[in-house]
Amino acid sequence: MELSEKHISRLINGEVKLTPDVACRLEMVLGLPAQLWNNLEAIYREKTAKAEAENAMEDDIDLAKKLPYKEMAQNGWVPMTSNSKEKVINLRKYFEVVHLGLLNNSSITRIACRRLSVTQKGDFALIAWAQKAKLEARKIDTEPINLKILTEKIPEIRKMTRMRAEEFCPKLIDELCHCGIALIFLPHIGGSFLHGATFIDGNKIVIGLTVRGKDADKFWFSLFHEIAHILYGHVNQAEGTSAFDEQTANEFARDTLISGSSFREFVRQKNFSKQAIKQFARSIGIDEGIVVGRLQKEGHIPYNWHNCLKTKYEIAS
Repeated sequence: MELSEKHISRLINGEVKLTPDVACRLEMVLGLPAQLWNNLEAIYREKTAKAEAENAMEDDIDLAKKLPYKEMAQNGWVPMTSNSKEKVINLRKYFEVVHLGLLNNSSITRIACRRLSVTQKGDFALIAWAQKAKLEARKIDTEPINLKILTEKIPEIRKMTRMRAEEFCPKLIDELCHCGIALIFLPHIGGSFLHGATFIDGNKIVIGLTVRGKDADKFWFSLFHEIAHILYGHVNQAEGTSAFDEQTANEFARDTLISGSSFREFVRQKNFSKQAIKQFARSIGIDEGIVVGRLQKEGHIPYNWHNCLKTKYEIAS
């Protein structure tokens, strides 16, 4: 037969496939038809594949429990179901993977994001949220990525803080498209502790922001925080963003919205009345709620002061 003992042993143990050529040789030696050997091989491989698929399904059922399926279904991202296997099938389609085991930490390390806390539950929520941002971004046509144009547009984007959401949203999306950036608004996912995230998908950069019921100061801070990640090259790093990267992005957002010198001069006057805040905001061309937010954040006024000056956005996602 010209088959080594080692090959025959591996054949018997199912470690190598029984090819048509080997089946013909077995027919010549043993007298049993080659078709019989081929059929036996096909049956064996089919049973092996089914066993592997069943094992993979069990593993994926366990992993699916870590994903925020109920919230995803409530948002219309996946079909509503209580069946464990149906959940796995739906999640595989949603994430475009053959099995959920591919959703490991490498799925999130290249995402630059602003989160208040990092947990395993939050990691899986982030993966689900980022995938939706990716799917929605594919519907948006953008120009090639151009950081020079993005830098030039920052003053214009900053001016939008004084506009109503229905005015600035289409304008903001269009301006960022010219820079190669797809801006996506998505609902918050519980446990993600997420304000925004940025990543590269194909030939475009995707910025996703959580927006439902968000105060203007948090919205604009998150946007400029994500823009900083883009300008400073924090996106798509193999090890993700560092604490220093996040601090750098925070400082960029803070100082882009209100320069350090302007803010220090205002604070030096120690007049934090509503009228003073409104006048200061107008003088620097910024939404007055952003001034309130920074004063609260840096401890100059309590968090229950002047919240009436904050604008709350309701942006469709």
